[in-house]
Amino acid sequence: MTAIEILEIHDIQNSQHHLSDLLQNTVDGGASIGFLSPITNSEILDYWNEVNDELANGTRKLWVAIQNRNIVGSIQLSMVNKKNGLHRANIEKLMVSSSVRKQGIATLLMNQLESFAKINKLHLLILDTREGDISENLYQKLRFIRVGVIPNFGLSSSGTYDGTAIYYKNIQ
Repeated sequence: MTAIEILEIHDIQNSQHHLSDLLQNTVDGGASIGFLSPITNSEILDYWNEVNDELANGTRKLWVAIQNRNIVGSIQLSMVNKKNGLHRANIEKLMVSSSVRKQGIATLLMNQLESFAKINKLHLLILDTREGDISENLYQKLRFIRVGVIPNFGLSSSGTYDGTAIYYKNIQ
């Protein structure tokens, strides 16, 4: 296995092409990350521009996994700006390129995000994922607690409605 480097990205301008490819690959692979396949280039660019705006104003954090000078994975943390919620954040859009799965990249990204959370005194991490998705195994392995499922939460590319499983983790 080639070495993996995890980096925080503060501006996606130099990485937008690689991030766009990763998003395309992830959605085409059937991941439930808020988009339906086929995804258009316009949707992809609009999405990354929105993320870049949120990075600039501090409401979002983004880490990427680099292997052989290519972005092969990413994860985001959406910061809560409400006075009563400054101790928590939402994990979003964990993506790993289909060509490099099963190398521990998702775990590396999650661990980096959790380290950031601890350093920045975030005590509660929240996420959701499609019910029955393979990602549930990862979250349970990382000691996230499954709260329950909201049925028929998201439309899939196949036209069916899937439940979303809600998870949290208290960290200190």
